[in-house]
Amino acid sequence: MEPAPVDVVVIGAGQAGLSAAYHLHRRGFVPLGRAQAEDETFVVLDANAEAGGAWQHRWESLRMATVNGIHELPGFPVPPADPRAASREVLPTYFAEYEDRFALDVLRPVRVRAVRREDDDPAGRLVVETDRGTWAARYVVNATGTWSRPFWPRYPGQERFRGRQLHVADYVSRDEFAGRRVVIVGAGVSAVQLLDEISHVADTYWVTRREPDWIEDDFDVPARVAAIAGVEDRVSRGLPPGSVISVTGMHWTPWARAAEERGVLVRHPMFSAIEEDGVRMPDGTLVEADVILWATGFRPALDHLAPLRLRTPEGGIRVADGRSLDEPRLFLIGYGPSQSTVGANRAGRAAVRAIVGERSAVAA
Repeated sequence: MEPAPVDVVVIGAGQAGLSAAYHLHRRGFVPLGRAQAEDETFVVLDANAEAGGAWQHRWESLRMATVNGIHELPGFPVPPADPRAASREVLPTYFAEYEDRFALDVLRPVRVRAVRREDDDPAGRLVVETDRGTWAARYVVNATGTWSRPFWPRYPGQERFRGRQLHVADYVSRDEFAGRRVVIVGAGVSAVQLLDEISHVADTYWVTRREPDWIEDDFDVPARVAAIAGVEDRVSRGLPPGSVISVTGMHWTPWARAAEERGVLVRHPMFSAIEEDGVRMPDGTLVEADVILWATGFRPALDHLAPLRLRTPEGGIRVADGRSLDEPRLFLIGYGPSQSTVGANRAGRAAVRAIVGERSAVAA
């Protein structure tokens, strides 16, 4: 079957993808299934069975009052919600209402297998191959985020551990660790938040590779904007984006202060090996453990872009202003400097502005 022609394919319907779809809709692009012959078209593909992006997969105890980094989607504010309500219930409902309000016609579940060039013509189309059909697009806006690629570091003896190992992506509730000893690995916001939470019911032991660089300022919107700027130079040079923490240091969040007040915010150096009953510390002591929780972040979900051969020797993709420098028909939003919710909204708008500008220039 021949690929279905479309002007723009948006891959992913999280914050970044819906932002791009909104701005396409606002600029006159029409969902492919509703289009007339003269319309410029777009299609949004999402791997999830339901609306909500990564929010639908967050842990049960993450409440609206303690969510880090909510930023409303363009054109429709987050409805008022009980601060005690679970974010994994409130925010997916908000995303679903958003899709309906602007008639974005997200197709799901659709798994993108590969994005490749149709031919050698630099002005030709990009072919998007999925498990539910193939599209030939003038532009691809990739907004696949990171949640589907949790990062698991490798340490000697890891496979020998007799307890439970899980990543933040698998975390559900502190209750499953009641009465146990939990080693929490990582220096990010999630690590500290879960340390505070789990320490109410379990004995926790927090390890990080580096001594935390605590910043007295709160991690507010200006701080997040500064983090975005700090990552931008890396991705323009084709370096992996790196973590926000590596740019900003550790900010004092409410849960960090709460953990400190209770005396559980105690950092230990990273262990050197994992054994059957715990972790071996650099000084040779064995810290017994029932659980190892890896709060070690995520990596961009970009394997489907491999046929485009955009990876640099350093492991990144060269991106500036949300656009691939080596494949201008491809935009990567929610990647690098646009990884935060604030940055994702801006990147979606910027990508559509660039597309519209080029289409207008061609038409002229």
